[in-house]
Amino acid sequence: MGNSIQRNLEVAGYEVFRIDPTVEELEDVKDYFVLMAFYLGKFVEDIPSFLSYLKDICLEENKILVLMGNLAEIETAEKTLSENAIAKKFVRPIDLKTFASDISNVYNRVSAQKKQKTILMVDDDPTFLKMMKGWLQDDYRVIIVTSGTQALMYIADNKPDLILLDYEMPVISGPQVLQMIRSESNVENTPVIFLTGKGDRESVVKVMELRPDGYLLKSLPREKILASVKEFFYARRFNNLKD
Repeated sequence: MGNSIQRNLEVAGYEVFRIDPTVEELEDVKDYFVLMAFYLGKFVEDIPSFLSYLKDICLEENKILVLMGNLAEIETAEKTLSENAIAKKFVRPIDLKTFASDISNVYNRVSAQKKQKTILMVDDDPTFLKMMKGWLQDDYRVIIVTSGTQALMYIADNKPDLILLDYEMPVISGPQVLQMIRSESNVENTPVIFLTGKGDRESVVKVMELRPDGYLLKSLPREKILASVKEFFYARRFNNLKD
C-alpha cells in the first residue's frame, strides 16, 4: 500500500520523500517537505519519542500532517499528537482514486488557514476548548492548549494574533501567564483577552492592572463572544491603518 500511495502522489506531481518513523530520518529531511502523510501500523505503540518529535515540528515549523490507519492506530497516535498538529485523518481502506486530490484539498485548506488570524486558546477544560474551537475555526486559525505552561511554550516560538486566556488554572493561573507575557520583551505586546467564568469585581480589578486587552465571561452568548473577537481585530486593524 505504501508503494501505491507513493506512485499515486508522484503521478499527481508531488515529490515524495519516504522514510522510516525514526527521529533521525525525520530530522534529515524535515527541511525539504511541507506535508507529511504518515501511514500507521501496529508499530505506532512502540514509537512515542518519534510521535513527540513529529508533534513538535508540526506545531513549531507549520508542517501539515495527515494520518492514515485504522481507528485503533489513529487513536493511539492521537494520544501523543496534539489535535492542532493533525490536518486530516484517513481511515483505511484508503481510496487511491481520490487520495491525491484529497491531499491537495488538505494542503489548500491549511495554506488558506495560515493566512487567517491565529488565536491561541488557553483553558484547562477540554470540553470548553473544543466548543470554542468549533465556534471560531471558520474565521480564524485556532490553537488550543490546556495549561499555562503549554501556552508559554507555544508563544516562545510562535506569535499568535490573540490569546484567549482562562483565569483559574492549576500550576500557573491566567493572571500569572499574563504577568509572564508582559515581562518578556519579545512577547510583551501580544494581545490577551480573558475568557473566564470569574466575574467578581476583585478578580477583574486585579487582572486589569496587568493590562489585558479585554475581559469576557464564558456565560456570554455565543454571538456576543464572537462579536467581541471580531470587534477586537477590526479595532486593531483600524489602529494599524491609522498608525
